[in-house]
Amino acid sequence: MDQRTPLAPQSSVPALHEGGSTILHLICTALWVICHFVAGFIQQIAELLAPFLLIAGVMWAAVPTLTGALTRSTAVADPQARDAINTAAAAIPHDIILGGHMLSATSLICDGIGLMAVAAAASTLTALAARNM
Repeated sequence: MDQRTPLAPQSSVPALHEGGSTILHLICTALWVICHFVAGFIQQIAELLAPFLLIAGVMWAAVPTLTGALTRSTAVADPQARDAINTAAAAIPHDIILGGHMLSATSLICDGIGLMAVAAAASTLTALAARNM
């Protein structure tokens, strides 16, 4: 005699529910894929631009300091060289207005650090999206 229990008849209602769940799962996966793509793209752009902004800001901040030190060291040796260096140092702007935005050495450094934070946040979002896909 067979001791196994017979399978219970399945109704069509769970099949309908599973279909809705599959569509919902596909929509959620599509949203996470889009989120993963956008976060990855933002991360790549931020990682590309952050070092350029930092280096440009540091160099822009360092040039007036270096020309000031050079002026002090050459002031004793040659007055003409001092005048040439002072003229060159005066030609370096403290800030530039470009397209309605004021750029300075400090703002470039802050923007570079801000882009590093954006890259870290995008990396976190990318990891979260990858986990949820």
